[in-house]
Amino acid sequence: MPNFAGTWKMKSSENFDELLKALGVNAMLRKVAGAAASKPHVEIRQDGEQFYIKTSTTVRTTEINFHIGQEFDEETVDGRKCKSLAIWETENKMVCKQTLVDGDGPKTYWTRELRGDELILVRTTIVVMVVVNTTNSSSSNSSIASQIPELGR
Repeated sequence: MPNFAGTWKMKSSENFDELLKALGVNAMLRKVAGAAASKPHVEIRQDGEQFYIKTSTTVRTTEINFHIGQEFDEETVDGRKCKSLAIWETENKMVCKQTLVDGDGPKTYWTRELRGDELILVRTTIVVMVVVNTTNSSSSNSSIASQIPELGR
């Protein structure tokens, strides 16, 4: 079993602003979040498949406790409450699906993967848009939703 335990410092970050845009975060908050998230302090404690992850920035600190394969409470990167479920995708990589508690919004996921002495965190959002042809009044719009397959796991 991989050992994620330790203190981690960010080496690089890519497309964080684009992620926040996809989540609908306004420009001012994106700027603050981007600056704060540029140098997070991450502490991970692990006991088998039980994890504690504390992420501290200049703006906020988040803490999660979870066991692989068991649902837990969390917040998305933009602060929405969700139920999350982390599972092993590979021997060194866990993937977590986040399901919003209230309301609709983009589907969000995160992965944490050990590659040598690096911990790779990837946050993903999937925005589903349904476009309906309104020029042909004889078409049935009620079946559009059933034609879109479920995304993710």
